[in-house]
Amino acid sequence: MSIKCIIVDDEPLAVEILEAYVEKLPYLQLVGTFNSSLTALQYLKGNRVDLVLLDIQMPELTGFQLVSVLDNPPLVIFTTAYDQYAIKSYELEAVDYLLKPVGLDRFIKAIDKVQKRLEGHLPVELQPNEANQHKEPFLFIKTEYRIQRIEKSEILYIEGMKNYLRVVTRTEKFMTLQSFKNIQEFLPEPHFVRVHKSFIVALDKIDCIERNRIRIGDAYIPIGDTYKKDLDRIIEGLNC
Repeated sequence: MSIKCIIVDDEPLAVEILEAYVEKLPYLQLVGTFNSSLTALQYLKGNRVDLVLLDIQMPELTGFQLVSVLDNPPLVIFTTAYDQYAIKSYELEAVDYLLKPVGLDRFIKAIDKVQKRLEGHLPVELQPNEANQHKEPFLFIKTEYRIQRIEKSEILYIEGMKNYLRVVTRTEKFMTLQSFKNIQEFLPEPHFVRVHKSFIVALDKIDCIERNRIRIGDAYIPIGDTYKKDLDRIIEGLNC
């Protein structure tokens, strides 16, 4: 499997080191290097890549800002001399966070993580497929040391918890290392609705909505301002 990657870093020496590492791994295909985040942004808007090796502290746009303005960002490994941004990097669902100077062994471990994501080490049901992504009444998620089957009809809501999602069903709760974007592709609309940056709810499990909160059983779930209009529209459509 060939992994198309680019390097974005305003330090020439850092770029040289990463280029040398990429050359040592035959399954990595370097398709571009950029010393400007704005130039990289223009490239990414018109070209598909699998991975960005991305510095954080850069003029014009930081690495974080670059990722946040992309509609569908590729996988990202942040490379930086500063350790205080690690938590923020994982909030952006980065594959890894490498501190400069980056060692070859640490670089290879990070690329291994990229391979696992791209080669389907996540459950097959969580790999997008337009033909059947909503067909099955269940999905599989990877939780702890097993792959767990969950009936979609049993899901009450899904809560984001830093790097994890908590899938809450009628009888159990499951933690999984997934993103909202990934799992949402396998939850049919309008049956499942994003109502907050940290919550997806099953529409048919809502008991009531009061004061910008949803009650499902004993749980109270906030409705985010940016999601309220879509939720209102969906409910109005069902009542027509």
